[in-house]
Amino acid sequence: MLSAYACGMSRPVILNPQAVPVVGTDEHLPAVAPAVLQPEALRQRFVMPPAWQLEIPGDGGLHATRPPAAAAVLIPLVMHAEGLRLLLTRRTAHLRDHAGQISFPGGRVEPQDGSAIATALRETEEEIGLARAHIEVIGQLPVYTTVTAFQVTPVVALVRPGFGLTLDAFEVAEAFEVPLDFLMTPAHHQHHLFSYEGGQRQFLSMPWRGPDLAGEMREYFIWGATAAMLRNFYRFLSA
Repeated sequence: MLSAYACGMSRPVILNPQAVPVVGTDEHLPAVAPAVLQPEALRQRFVMPPAWQLEIPGDGGLHATRPPAAAAVLIPLVMHAEGLRLLLTRRTAHLRDHAGQISFPGGRVEPQDGSAIATALRETEEEIGLARAHIEVIGQLPVYTTVTAFQVTPVVALVRPGFGLTLDAFEVAEAFEVPLDFLMTPAHHQHHLFSYEGGQRQFLSMPWRGPDLAGEMREYFIWGATAAMLRNFYRFLSA
């Protein structure tokens, strides 16, 4: 069954998602409890996962002109003393897919990888230079299918602080961190409705204003597949 986030068989590309009207937020849903957003609690949740239901399986590749391709991303949760923070990237503007968007580090599965975890770790090291020695993989979320026909496995990991980053200038414009508790609060989840001739398309956003890694305040518009996978993570943690 297709998600409500995939409406119509032929859809124009959304070039300016910030301008698409907001039709609601989810203030009525509870935030994930602080006790759940602790490293050991997250480890245990993946060891003994609750019964839960995936909310957004993806766009189904309806807008794609190529066959499906397997991919994996890392959801890297940095273990700061004040709480977990999600490490995200902003893609460079010239890329063919999702240019300029906020993304998890990750990419296409290569034959030599052997697993989604191996892909996520390799791509993370290649894109942002995050060494595997700092990463503890704790679990995976269900596959999310993007509008460009990538079947993405989100790999969740805890990251020990003290790492350095070296960004791949071709793919990554910058890296930054967002408090996990902000993202796991549905009052910050915005629903957008994009209307076009012949149909409508819905998507989520989680706008964040905060410092970049240099300490400068910036506006970050988290939307699309990244926001959808974070919403699925919320459902997993709030079940």
